[in-house]
Amino acid sequence: MLKKNVILVVNPISGDQDKSELVEAVSSFAATVDCNLIVYETSGAQDMAKIKALYELHQPKRIIVAGGDGTIKMVAEAMESEDVILGILPAGSANGLSVDLNLPTTLEENLAIAFQNNFIEMDMICINGKKSLHLSDIGLNADLVKNYENSDTRGMWGYALQAYTTLKDAGEPFTATITANNRTVECMARMIVIANSQKYGTGVIINPNGIMNDGKFELVILKNLDLLLFGQIITGNMPIDSEDIQIISTDRAKISTDFPVSFQIDGEYCGAETELDIQILHNQMKVAIP
Repeated sequence: MLKKNVILVVNPISGDQDKSELVEAVSSFAATVDCNLIVYETSGAQDMAKIKALYELHQPKRIIVAGGDGTIKMVAEAMESEDVILGILPAGSANGLSVDLNLPTTLEENLAIAFQNNFIEMDMICINGKKSLHLSDIGLNADLVKNYENSDTRGMWGYALQAYTTLKDAGEPFTATITANNRTVECMARMIVIANSQKYGTGVIINPNGIMNDGKFELVILKNLDLLLFGQIITGNMPIDSEDIQIISTDRAKISTDFPVSFQIDGEYCGAETELDIQILHNQMKVAIP
């Protein structure tokens, strides 16, 4: 009987960790479940095309991704028209999707999940033609992502430092015109989250209503974001009934702002925008889950 082919896509520099032990562990596990493992290391040069070519050659039913959210998204986009299950081994500096999928923290447990047949057909969001897996936003958090990317201090301490700086240096709120569910509303906002899921990679819940395969996304509008409210959010006490927070659930929306506002997708800064065209991509990606 022919062995099943499984491709392992590894981002060697994600999370500033050496991946040689991880690759060894995946190879050993693949051997125990009688799979033929093909290892591909990303280089940043034509990775999507190379992964597509590997898929065509080996026709796997499963691709394991060892990296952060950016690596997972890149593989998902490469495989968007193929019937393949993605297994996730969280190994990045941002692992928001794995947090949302309630994946465990140990490699051994994640290997067992990544190779098994339990999966969901997850939605993705398309924003101005770019794909989002879980959480994107416009406003203060995107400023924070930009500041964090440009800073030298990494980890939670780096985030805390940049969160304080970003709030302290925050300019005026922006005016947003939002069209969704055949209604148009206008409001002042500090930040609008475009959420397919519930949590940021830090584990902070920003969208308690988020379900990753319901054909909807949520716009979480934070009209005010002072240190007190920000503190409540990052300590897991999101005040849903607050007048400062509005949540709209929809499958399509347009957002326009009165001046260019910082925008990020899944932890990656994307510049400043005045127009966002957003739609759900239902059941876009099969992902192995516990």
